[in-house]
Amino acid sequence: MDLIKICIIDDHQIVRQGLKELLHKMDNFKVIEEFDNGEDFLEALPLKTAPDVYILDYSMPNLNGLEVLLELRKKNEEYRVLMLTQHFDEYIIDSAYEYGARGFLNKNCTAQDLKFAIENIATIGYTNISEILKRLKSSENVSEQKRENNIVLSSRELQFLKLVCDERELTYEQMSEILGVTIKSIDSYRIAIFERFGIRSKIGLVLFSFKYRLTEPFI
Repeated sequence: MDLIKICIIDDHQIVRQGLKELLHKMDNFKVIEEFDNGEDFLEALPLKTAPDVYILDYSMPNLNGLEVLLELRKKNEEYRVLMLTQHFDEYIIDSAYEYGARGFLNKNCTAQDLKFAIENIATIGYTNISEILKRLKSSENVSEQKRENNIVLSSRELQFLKLVCDERELTYEQMSEILGVTIKSIDSYRIAIFERFGIRSKIGLVLFSFKYRLTEPFI
């Protein structure tokens, strides 16, 4: 695997140093930037060399991780963010994905969990979709809201959305093979849904399908 470049945003120096040492022991990871708060990170954008993955803490002074994600949403660039935090609150997890995070891990995770998440985010754009689906399906406070009249998707867009929600965590290339269309067509379905409904990530597509019961496994 090619070298994966990483940026760490965490207010604890000991955490940043520990992460750097851990990641640099893994052959294909290199931390190229680090920041001790969200404000300095946002002010530094765009970085001279774009990282492949951004590891973001939640609890930081001035701007927390969710607020940083909201600011990143306003920019017309892709930021593949893994939120790594000691907080494991349902609201924080759901909000992180809604605001564009590509993965979420507790700081008690194993080195292998961290490696797996970073590699998935760098290569296919997200991680742990199957875990998100399980959490959504097992939620006791799930809304019974059905598809609204203004949620209109073409048959191809619905097929694409179903594959996005597939627990196999398919890549866009695999989706194109299953549907028998080009990558360009897959990208056109994605862009159309993104633009019509204000969605910004694959995780957002899953939450969108869940909210309105558009595809399996939510209907």
